[in-house]
Amino acid sequence: MKNKDLLVSSYDYNLPKELIASTPAIPADSAKLLVYERNTKKITDAIFRDIIDFIPKETAIIFNNTKVIKARIFGKKSSGGKVELLVIKPLDEGILAMVKGRVKVGTKLIFQNGLSAVVKALNSDGSRVVEFFLDEKKIDFNKLVLILEKIGHIPLPPYMNREDTKEDERYYQSIFAKEAGSVAAPTASLHFTPSLLEKLKSKFDTYYLTLHVGAGTFKPVEVEDIREHKMHSEFFKIPRDVAKVIDSDRKILAVGTTATRTIEEYIRSKRLSGQSSIFLHPLNPAKRVDYLLTNFHLPKSTLLMLVSSFIGREETLRLYNYAIDKKYRFYSYGDAMLII
Repeated sequence: MKNKDLLVSSYDYNLPKELIASTPAIPADSAKLLVYERNTKKITDAIFRDIIDFIPKETAIIFNNTKVIKARIFGKKSSGGKVELLVIKPLDEGILAMVKGRVKVGTKLIFQNGLSAVVKALNSDGSRVVEFFLDEKKIDFNKLVLILEKIGHIPLPPYMNREDTKEDERYYQSIFAKEAGSVAAPTASLHFTPSLLEKLKSKFDTYYLTLHVGAGTFKPVEVEDIREHKMHSEFFKIPRDVAKVIDSDRKILAVGTTATRTIEEYIRSKRLSGQSSIFLHPLNPAKRVDYLLTNFHLPKSTLLMLVSSFIGREETLRLYNYAIDKKYRFYSYGDAMLII
């Protein structure tokens, strides 16, 4: 019989729709926090602002300082039909995007403020390679980000089932977001307020690395054997002082699955930057991260499998069912879990 940890169907659970958080807790640190101690399997229900009381002393805390770009834009084809485009990431030969609306190679898309795009390639996974132009002059990704800041929309996850608002520009972004390039927020970071972060820094050493979160983070695993799942690749960058901490024997708390994957990429490859498509699951567990802060993730997702790589699949599902019983809020704007 096949190991259940390899079957995508083993990572399913039933979530009542009312527990999907479509708006954030305000203030951010008033969200709930489920604290799980691995040694004793003890669960503690807490409030996020009290997280400092649970983090073991001398822990180094590593955050992802990526910044969500306004990656969603609306326009029309030169033929007149409406089109919606989601910028994903820069490529050597153009920019990777998802396009809602029928397009073929050569289709021209027209947006506001003199921005246009031409479709260069259609990929089998549904993504498109496009080139962007400003007033007919080709532009690179950095220039595009500046224009998106004016005309784009925050790309809220599809399960929020609503359009973005002005408030999302503030709430769907960590307070230490710095490096522009993500199309999804590193959501464990959204719970920190300026005062809580200051308190944390007074007691712990904090560090920042960058991983630009791609749209694939929401992609369900569609193969029955999870080892056959092809992970999307994402750009990462690790400063040398952070690499030194990872190379040391200090205990590390990774704030979020994105920081976790970046640390685990480095410990395996020793690369300070590049593309990572690392997939953590019970048969490929974390080798370096000691403690994990994360939100509650979608059924059958690679993020749920990552949490399972820390505490096992059955224990993860036990905690999720506990959280459902206790009415924790799930997904990007939801509550958090600290595994120590």
